[in-house]
Amino acid sequence: MDRLIGIDYGRKRTGLAVSDPLGIFASALDTVHPAKLIEYLKNYALQETIVRFVVGYPQNLNGEPSEAQKDVDAFLKQLQKAFPDVPVSLEDERFTSVLAHRAMIDGGMKYQDRRKKESVDKISAAIILQSYLDRNQAQASK
Repeated sequence: MDRLIGIDYGRKRTGLAVSDPLGIFASALDTVHPAKLIEYLKNYALQETIVRFVVGYPQNLNGEPSEAQKDVDAFLKQLQKAFPDVPVSLEDERFTSVLAHRAMIDGGMKYQDRRKKESVDKISAAIILQSYLDRNQAQASK
């Protein structure tokens, strides 16, 4: 089945999300250490067909590059080398952590579970991917 993968890349943890086969909904998938990320994605690709990566791209509020952008750029080179035939889209990731916390509260997640940064990372990845999916569906319906 065709899947889009959302990635919230970080130095310590990377949140991953996946689309449904129709490319309508994003769901939190996992949190992976960055050193094991490419291997994880290759193993995932053995089970599902990855048709696109949607990577959160960090910027400051004024639109200038953030400090974390260098790390994401280095990861993008690794990703392109490992998956040369899979297109990559960049998605603004500003406020995704705040939105992830809000989603966890609204969803009734317990305080102790909300403190786990792994949860925030994979929910942030789902928000990044859902933002991409929503925008593309809106453009397709015009």
